[in-house]
Amino acid sequence: MTDIAQYKVSTEPFYQAQGDEISIYEAAYNSRLPMMIKGPTGCGKSRFIEYMAWKLGRPLITVACNEDMTASDLVGRYLLDANGTRWLDGPLSTAARIGAICYLDEIVEARQDTTVVIHPLTDHRRTLPLDKKGELINAHQDFQLVISYNPGYQSMMKDLKQSTKQRFVAMDFDYPSAKTEAEIISKEAKCDIELAAKLVKIGSTARNLKGHGLDEGISTRLMVYAANLMSQGVAAPAACRTALVRPITDDKDIRATLDHAIDQVFA
Repeated sequence: MTDIAQYKVSTEPFYQAQGDEISIYEAAYNSRLPMMIKGPTGCGKSRFIEYMAWKLGRPLITVACNEDMTASDLVGRYLLDANGTRWLDGPLSTAARIGAICYLDEIVEARQDTTVVIHPLTDHRRTLPLDKKGELINAHQDFQLVISYNPGYQSMMKDLKQSTKQRFVAMDFDYPSAKTEAEIISKEAKCDIELAAKLVKIGSTARNLKGHGLDEGISTRLMVYAANLMSQGVAAPAACRTALVRPITDDKDIRATLDHAIDQVFA
């Protein structure tokens, strides 16, 4: 018997709504529609799913997808033990059985021959065939599948098939407005709003460089990290260089530009 309690989100995660995403998600869940969340790194996609699982009172099983993940990693496999072989459900099978929200994070990182295993769960059938076990799981009435990815990293080699995309309803996420982002950072890092606003200003400078030397801008998550370093006594310029600049680029010119922006903000 699976211990459902271990997958419950016991405390309310902090999430600052940016629009009508909460009501849209609730409508999708009430209809048990598969959901696709698209947006840049660190903009709150995973936090949003965690918050919705808490709000709906549903268990949440999260899978960080990667290129080495196989279908067996999702659905399960036979294992050898002292008594012979036994079947071990994968996270997707477990979620389908107990009525959890199964969240496949960065789905495009997985191979396409792996992701097709989700197809029967995302249409009228709502089933998951376990071919190796000879079993067909009929998904629990509360089960929902959610996937996410960053469209900025899409390519012809790393994208979902149309046969997969058109099984989901989708929402676009982006970084919040400057005011909202400062409020999020202040809340998450327990810092004053003036400091948070300065971090947002630096982040905005980096995001303007996306496509002009940077693959991705500074995420809200990294700004929270910078504020956390400051709370531990690290000087603001050093904290910003460590948390905001060094992780995202090795280009000397881009680093110099962002370092200059930091010096200007904290002059």
